[in-house]
Amino acid sequence: MPAAVWAEEVVLGLSRDKISITTRFEGSDILIFGAVKREEPIPEGSELEVIVTVEGPSEPVMVRRKANRFGIWVNTDAVEVDAAPSFYAVASSGALGDVLKDIEDLRYKVSIPRAIRSVGAPMTIQDSESFTEALIRIRKANGLYQELDNTVAVDEQTLFRTSVRLPANLTEGDYRTRIFLLREGNVVADFDTTIDVRKVGLERWLFTLSRQQPLVYGLMSLAIAIAAGWGASAAFRMLRNG
Repeated sequence: MPAAVWAEEVVLGLSRDKISITTRFEGSDILIFGAVKREEPIPEGSELEVIVTVEGPSEPVMVRRKANRFGIWVNTDAVEVDAAPSFYAVASSGALGDVLKDIEDLRYKVSIPRAIRSVGAPMTIQDSESFTEALIRIRKANGLYQELDNTVAVDEQTLFRTSVRLPANLTEGDYRTRIFLLREGNVVADFDTTIDVRKVGLERWLFTLSRQQPLVYGLMSLAIAIAAGWGASAAFRMLRNG
């Protein structure tokens, strides 16, 4: 059935649309909720499903493969992934493969593999897709990529809500948030907004200094390290002599 027949729209709310990263930042939970606006009664014969994605800034990533050569682990192959989100979470009201058709995933790039763009690889590498798989596996282990099946609650095919955990190791930037309404695996409506993630206070000052004056930042870091080492040594001598 064509999407126009359903004529459903997303009305969205966010518990927070700005995240401030400070030196004490330990992550944040974002509550994403909303409703479905209709001009007609709820369609019969198909259940409404909802998918929510939160995507951090994308960047190129060099993925390297190591091999044991004479007892030493060395880099043997490398593939540059053209663009990979620094953070990506996809939450769905059911199992993602059940509520979203593959052709719709290809069109909207909803799943984690589809959100990553890797066009080319050296001709000498036959299994370039394994590098993307390795990147996904590593970032999942670090909490940066999340597949959250059955975590979007849908009430009376009208209200929906979910929660996404943003880890402490966030990249600064605009986090694109998308909501998809689906019936029979087809996207019938979508909505797009952003969550602003910025460093503030001392964290912002250090970040700016490291980018604009790297020499000063390096010297300052060295001085702090020397001072910390001297302080620890002095404290140890006092404890030993006391």
